[in-house]
Amino acid sequence: MKVLVTGAAGFIGSNLVHYLAAERPSWEVTSLDALTYAGNLSNLRALSEQGKLKFVRGDITDSELIAKLFCEEQYDLVLHLAAESHVDRSIMSASEFVKTNVLGTQVLLNATLGIHRGSDSVKAKKIRFVHISTDEVYGSLGPTGLFHETTPLEPTSPYAASKAASDMMVLAAVRTHHLDALVTRCTNNYGPYQFPEKFIPLFVTNCLEGKKLPLYGSGTNVRSWIHVKDHCEGLVLAAEKGRAGEAYNIGSDSSGEVPNVDVARRIMKLLGVADSQLELVTDRPGHDFRYAVDFSKATRELGWKPRTGFEEGLAATVNWYKENLSWWQEIKSGAYRSYYEENYMARSK
Repeated sequence: MKVLVTGAAGFIGSNLVHYLAAERPSWEVTSLDALTYAGNLSNLRALSEQGKLKFVRGDITDSELIAKLFCEEQYDLVLHLAAESHVDRSIMSASEFVKTNVLGTQVLLNATLGIHRGSDSVKAKKIRFVHISTDEVYGSLGPTGLFHETTPLEPTSPYAASKAASDMMVLAAVRTHHLDALVTRCTNNYGPYQFPEKFIPLFVTNCLEGKKLPLYGSGTNVRSWIHVKDHCEGLVLAAEKGRAGEAYNIGSDSSGEVPNVDVARRIMKLLGVADSQLELVTDRPGHDFRYAVDFSKATRELGWKPRTGFEEGLAATVNWYKENLSWWQEIKSGAYRSYYEENYMARSK
């Protein structure tokens, strides 16, 4: 089995590559990443040192590179995770999100379809294409209810809109060209190697640095938290058992559904931080109130369900950041510092 993982040096991508090395060691994995600000080769250092990493630096919008890779490697499976994913950045400027998330996905689809159809130089081959998306494409929930795979897509942020568009392009390729492709939509991930602009690693690392914890609005917005390893297991099962043309929700049970302020307080308690370190800041525009998904379809068809409770997973994640200071300190001491100061601390003034 020859596999391409896009976005492999990012948070979920690197965890997926580690998962495949441990759980599917016979799979030949090519890790592709453009190494933009959130892509970090040190996420894959252990695999590189063990001689288990095949890495290609490249952008998914580079059609010549992507076509060359597909022709040379003859992949059996594409796990497509490469994406711009930070909502705040998409609000500041949506162009890169459209370029990477929509155009980049179509470039990958074009290459997959080229092999699927066959050509003078490449024999036709059936490639499975798994497009990793987000529950944010559904929009926002009120205090109750769940997103189902049949819930209409109503994205509220430019990021979510770009992911919804890429979902539609993938599913259109199934219906128009009979591509063997499917979509997964997951709730909020947490765990090792997450870039510290995201909520949990930002708050953990700020606690460790003695900095303020900038919480949007009143902190009552609710997210459904899933450990990244559970997500990776769901992706592999979707690749192995999912039906073409289908979408599969992947998420936590009700125990992982926690208001942001409670997540902050749990982190503070784990690290022994005083309440005075928490600071409410101006809410971001169009802030979705609540996400939660019904993942019964994934349980029924894929045999998947989350394994890691939020309390257990959060404690392990906090410990990881405590034990890997150099990993996140290097990131936060670089260009990210000016972004953080401009877009988080400015809101507290």
